[in-house]
Amino acid sequence: MARMIAYCGLMCTDCPGYIATQANDWAALEKLAERARIEFNSPNATAASSLCDGCLSASERKCAYCAECSIRACAIAKGVANCGTCPEYGCEKISGFMAMAPEVKATLDAIHAAL
Repeated sequence: MARMIAYCGLMCTDCPGYIATQANDWAALEKLAERARIEFNSPNATAASSLCDGCLSASERKCAYCAECSIRACAIAKGVANCGTCPEYGCEKISGFMAMAPEVKATLDAIHAAL
């Protein structure tokens, strides 16, 4: 399977929601929803709201967070493949996200350096 790098630098194809969706694994999706209800205080999370075909997909199936992601919306508005390809790479929005998800920095830095 080809890797799908989200606009923010996360690896969609490594995401449990993406993997469960592609496998049509409703039990795994329900476990993700249960985790969201408990750990992320999302009482309305369901298996259906955990469905995701990946950030870059044209499909309407995006997990609840990704569907509302401000980084995703920004990248789409700017017409960039991901933040690493953005002329404003390193902006406050992606820097703030990197503080919460430091694993994306190496991915985006490598993409940005290759431009």
